[in-house]
Amino acid sequence: MQSFKTFSFWLVLTLTLSATAGCSSWVYRINIPQGNFLEQSDVDKLRVNMTREQVLYVLGKPVAEDSFDNNTWHYLYVFNIDRSNEQRKSLVINFENDKLVSLSGDYEQPSEFNTPLEQE
Repeated sequence: MQSFKTFSFWLVLTLTLSATAGCSSWVYRINIPQGNFLEQSDVDKLRVNMTREQVLYVLGKPVAEDSFDNNTWHYLYVFNIDRSNEQRKSLVINFENDKLVSLSGDYEQPSEFNTPLEQE
């Protein structure tokens, strides 16, 4: 009878530890960057009145385009999700008549943003 109790104890302990190990934070998780990684130097290349194609060339395809408002593009970046050193950045680009009119988000507006590119 004693060996059955000992076996039951170890079985319950093993199952409990196995079940809680999957929920712990010490399990290794790979850091996978998600979204568009942009640097300020990329954003500094943007100018008012740029076409959509020019913005695509400079920044790449946005993570999200608003389904109901085709004039807004969202560039989002997340790294180290749900950790103490999580990094989140966003950039919202707005167009009017297929021309860039404004940007907002976690990046500084370029000092020369309001100077259009020379049109040939």
